[in-house]
Amino acid sequence: MKLFKEGCPGCRLDEINNAKTGIPYLNFFYIWVVCLCSTLPIQSLFPYLYFMIRDLKVAKQEQDIGFYAGFVGATYFLARTISAVPWGMFADKYGRKPCIVISILSVIIFNTLFGLSTTYWMAIVTRGLLGLLCGILGPIKAYASEVCRKEHQALGISLVTSSRAIAFVIGPAIGGFLSQPANKYPNVFSQESIFGRFPYFLPCFVISVLAAGACVACIWLPETLHMHRYNNVEASDGMEAQVADSSLDGKPKQSWSERFASTKSLLKNWHLMSSIILYCIFSLYDTAYYEIFSLWAVSSRKYHGLSFTSQDVGTVLAISGFGIFVYQLVIYPFLAKYVGLMKPFRSAAVLSILVIATYPFMANLHGMELKVLVNIASLLKNIFAATITTACNILQNTAVTQEHRGVANGISVTLMSIFKAVGPAAAGILFSWSQKNVIGLFLPGDHILYLLLNMAAVIGLALTFKPFFSMPSAMK
Repeated sequence: MKLFKEGCPGCRLDEINNAKTGIPYLNFFYIWVVCLCSTLPIQSLFPYLYFMIRDLKVAKQEQDIGFYAGFVGATYFLARTISAVPWGMFADKYGRKPCIVISILSVIIFNTLFGLSTTYWMAIVTRGLLGLLCGILGPIKAYASEVCRKEHQALGISLVTSSRAIAFVIGPAIGGFLSQPANKYPNVFSQESIFGRFPYFLPCFVISVLAAGACVACIWLPETLHMHRYNNVEASDGMEAQVADSSLDGKPKQSWSERFASTKSLLKNWHLMSSIILYCIFSLYDTAYYEIFSLWAVSSRKYHGLSFTSQDVGTVLAISGFGIFVYQLVIYPFLAKYVGLMKPFRSAAVLSILVIATYPFMANLHGMELKVLVNIASLLKNIFAATITTACNILQNTAVTQEHRGVANGISVTLMSIFKAVGPAAAGILFSWSQKNVIGLFLPGDHILYLLLNMAAVIGLALTFKPFFSMPSAMK
C-alpha cells in the first residue's frame, strides 16, 4: 500500500489519481496547449525569415541574406542545447510547474521582443534568450507521464507529440499570413501603425497572446514532483530521467554515482548509440532542409529561386504539416505494424533523396504548375522525414530497458539539439554561397546546394546497414 506524505504535491496528486480512474482530460488539455505554444515560435519563423533579414539591412547584398538568416535559425537550438540539462536539474529540484511557467513566460516576453527587433543583433539576442529560458522540452514529457495514472501515460506522451504536429500546421500559417500585414491587408493595417512600422510583430504578438492564455491555464496545473524525496536523495541529472522513473511504484531512486554509472553503460550500448547517431544525422538534414527551402522559395528568380511570398511559403508548410499529422495518426502505425521499422525507414531515406534532387529544376516552372508540384514535393519530403524520425524514436526506446529509457532520451535530445543548431547555420552559409555562384564550375550553385544537402541523407542511409547498425534484440 502506498503511503502519502502530507503537504507533498506529488503525493496529493497520486492520491487523487488513485481515487479517480478516469482520464484527466482537463490536465491533458492544458498540457497540449502549453506544448503547442512553446513550439509555435520555432515553426512560425521560416515563412518570413528571409524578408526580416532583408529589412534589417544587415546583408550588404541580396546573396548574403541566407548567411545571416542561418544564424538566427541556429541561435534558438544552440541556446536550448546549453540550457537543457540545467533546466532538467531545476525541474527535478523545484518542480515541473515552475519550469513550465517560466518557459511560457519566456515565450511571451522574448517572442514579442523578437517581433519588435530593429537590428540583427537584437533578433539574435532575443531568439537566443528564448531558447535559453524555454526549457520545456524535457519537463513537459515528464509532466505528461506523471499527471495521470500509469495506464494513461501513453496518451499523455502522445499529446505532446500531437501538439507539435499541429504546430507544424498553425505555425507556418501564422508566420506566412500575418507577417508584413500593412502590405498584405492595407485596408486593415496602416503603414503608420505599430504593425506597419514593425512588419514581423503581428505573428509574434498573436503567438504571445496564445502563450499568455496558456500561462493562465498553468494556474490549474497540479504539481507532480514529490518534494519530500529531496530531504535525503539528490536530484537526478536530467529531466528526461523522470519519465521512466520507477520510484513512482515505490522503488528507491538511484544515487548520483549509480546514475552516472548507468549513463556510462548506456553510452556503451551500441544499439542505442547507433540509433541516436542516425537520429542526429537526419535531424541535421531536416533542419537544414527547412532553412534552405524557406530561403530558396522566396529568393529572386535571377538566383534560381521561386520568388514566393511569405504567404506562399506559409501555405506550403501548413499543408505539409497537416499531411504529417494525418500520416502519423492514420497511416504510419499500420505501416510499422505490418512492414516493420527499417524497410519504411530506408525507403523514406532513398525517396527523400530523389525528391530533393528535383528541387533545383522547379525554378524553371511557373504559375499553378509550380505551386502544385512544390506542395506535392514538400508534402512527400515531410512525410518521409516523419517516417524516419518516428522510427528513430522507437529504435532508441527499444534498445534499452524501461528503467533506462528516460536517461537514454535525455542523451538523445541533447545530442540532437547540437545537430539542429549546426543545421540552419551551415544551410544559411551554403545557401548564400550558392546564390553567389549561380553559374558554377561544373553545376549551378543551387544544384550543388541540394547535392550537399542530400549527402547528409546518403550518409545516414549508409549507416542503417551492418556493421554500423543492427536491430535491437527486442525488435527481432
